[in-house]
Amino acid sequence: PSHAYLGLSPGRDFETKLFYKPDAARLLQRELSRRGYRPQTIALGANTDPYQPVERRLRQTRAILEVLAEARHPVGIITKSSLIVRDLDLLAPMAASRLARVCVSVTTLDGDLARRLEPRAAAPARRLAAIRALADAGVPVSVMVAPIIPALTDHELDAILEASAAAGASHAGYILLRLPGEIAGLFEEWLRAHAPGRAERVLNRVRETRGGALYQAAFGRRMTGQGEHARLLAARFARACSRYGLARRDWSLDCSQFRPPQASGDQLRLL
Repeated sequence: PSHAYLGLSPGRDFETKLFYKPDAARLLQRELSRRGYRPQTIALGANTDPYQPVERRLRQTRAILEVLAEARHPVGIITKSSLIVRDLDLLAPMAASRLARVCVSVTTLDGDLARRLEPRAAAPARRLAAIRALADAGVPVSVMVAPIIPALTDHELDAILEASAAAGASHAGYILLRLPGEIAGLFEEWLRAHAPGRAERVLNRVRETRGGALYQAAFGRRMTGQGEHARLLAARFARACSRYGLARRDWSLDCSQFRPPQASGDQLRLL
C-alpha cells in the first residue's frame, strides 16, 4: 500500500523500485545525539524488510547497526533474508549485552511453493539456517510464521514451528494473511495463476476470518482474524508453542547502557 500511495504499483514496482535514505546512518547518529533523547528499542523491518537484496551493495542496514552498536542502543529486527548473518559480528556482541534480538519470518517449508510465492526471497532452508546461525551466536531469535494463508499454508503451522525450534528459535509469533488496499486484487491474481484449483477455497476461507470481507483493519483483529477458523488456528499455535518450547515471553532489551554517539568535533567524555 505504501507504493500505491506514491503512485506506484504494489506489485512489480514494489519489487523493483525501492526507496532509501543514503544518509540514514548520519541522520540516526544526529538524532541519538540530541539533548534529552531517551532510548527505546528501535525496530528495523516493521514496514518492509531491512535486508533487501540491494543491501548487499548499499549496506544501509549495516551502517545503521554500526551506529546503534556504538551507542549501545537496543534494536529488534524482523527479516526473511539470510543476509542478516553477514552482520553477526555486530549483532552477537550486542545480544550478549541484551541490546539485540531478531525475528525471522517463515511462510512455508515447501520449496516449490516458496519459489512461486516469494520468488526473490530466501528459500525456507536458508531461513532455517539463518535461525541456526543467529542462535549459535547467542542472538535471541524468534520465528514469525507469516503470512499464514488459509487453505494454502495453514496446514504447515506445526511443522514450521517444530523446524524452527530445532534450529534454535526460542519464541514464536504468527500473522494471518493481510490483504489491505490494492494487495487483495494482486493476491487473487496470483492465486488464479499459481493455485487455480484452490483459489476459491482460499478466498472463501480468508473471508471467513475477516467477517465476510477480504480484509479488516480493526486493531486487535488485523493480525489474527476472527471466527471459528481463526480461533482454531490460535489454539493450534498455542499448543505447538508449548510443545516445542517457543512460548518464552521475556524479550526485554536493556536501554540503560545507551551512550550518545560522538559526532566529529564533540568534546570527549571524561568518564
